[in-house]
Amino acid sequence: MQKDLQQQFGNIDIYLFDQLLKGTYDNCHKVLDAGCGGGRNLIYFLRNGFDVHAVDPNPEAVETIKQLAKTLAPVIPSTNFKVCAAENLPFEDAGFDLVICNAVLHFARSAEHFDAMLRSMWRVLKPGGLFFARLASDIGLETLMLPAGHGRYWMPDGTERFLVNEKMLLDYTRLLNAKLYEPIKTTNVQNMRCMTTWCLQKE
Repeated sequence: MQKDLQQQFGNIDIYLFDQLLKGTYDNCHKVLDAGCGGGRNLIYFLRNGFDVHAVDPNPEAVETIKQLAKTLAPVIPSTNFKVCAAENLPFEDAGFDLVICNAVLHFARSAEHFDAMLRSMWRVLKPGGLFFARLASDIGLETLMLPAGHGRYWMPDGTERFLVNEKMLLDYTRLLNAKLYEPIKTTNVQNMRCMTTWCLQKE
């Protein structure tokens, strides 16, 4: 069973897996992973007939996902996978049913950079489309974060990240005229870091 699960889903983010189990993305045909890395969150989508696109600023990561797609979904053209940053997506407006952004937004250099990345991904999402993000936050660890400037903080695990809080996420939800299709959920990893899941639907 473990081998079958690994083949079907790979090393998928557990909260993205939760949405797949709930059937949330069953009607999402065209999918974008913005900041795909080696494609760990795309194995299920590649195996199950989705029109998968992905971007990453790292050329090696994009080459890895191209090879993965060639094996799992050879009908998908390699041009679906591009080297670019999340804030400069080379896609038309309102083209995707689902945008995945896993462990990307907390690498923002500043609040302005965070805003640019988020709005770029929002632009390419269709009305009614779904946005899935996992990102570092200070929720539950507010007193343990050390400011590093420009919205970035040193976390107890020794890493420096751009951090959001619940108010910021709810404010953006309103600014984007979106609605939460899942409550905001935060995982506290032994008071070393917190990762928050932010799931939006575009009106």
